[in-house]
Amino acid sequence: MKKIKLINFTKLSLDEKKLILQWRNNPLIKKWMYTEKDISLEDHLSFIDNLLLSEDKLYFLVKENMEYIGVIDFVNISPDSLNMGIYANPFLKNKGIILLEEIIKYSFDILKVKKIKAEVFKENDKACNLYKKYNFTTVNEKNINNREVACMELINENR
Repeated sequence: MKKIKLINFTKLSLDEKKLILQWRNNPLIKKWMYTEKDISLEDHLSFIDNLLLSEDKLYFLVKENMEYIGVIDFVNISPDSLNMGIYANPFLKNKGIILLEEIIKYSFDILKVKKIKAEVFKENDKACNLYKKYNFTTVNEKNINNREVACMELINENR
């Protein structure tokens, strides 16, 4: 049986923080981010420290049994909606489903928002198809860094 644990970034050990930074700077992850430059340890630690002061952001390291499988985040949290973020451990396969299911459960069952918003590069077929499988619909498109982005959302009643 799978046991999933969400570890708040503000409660991480230094080794866990470094692990996340290693993932985030991995080319397989970085290519799907709005900021593709490497992030320094100092900037990463400062970002995590600032989460303690934020009331509309939550970041979690996700653990399945004894294995770290990825990161999920929630930003711009309001009673109406939030924006989600997700990336899997680049050294594992097929963890996106678990991560997205955790996002959906946490958003609707814990945070009680009405709508989850996601932005994804349109060429990221794997992510686009996963979101569509979970009934996310494209509501808008935009251009970031000369790349097309699908703005998607999932309304609680449609899950």
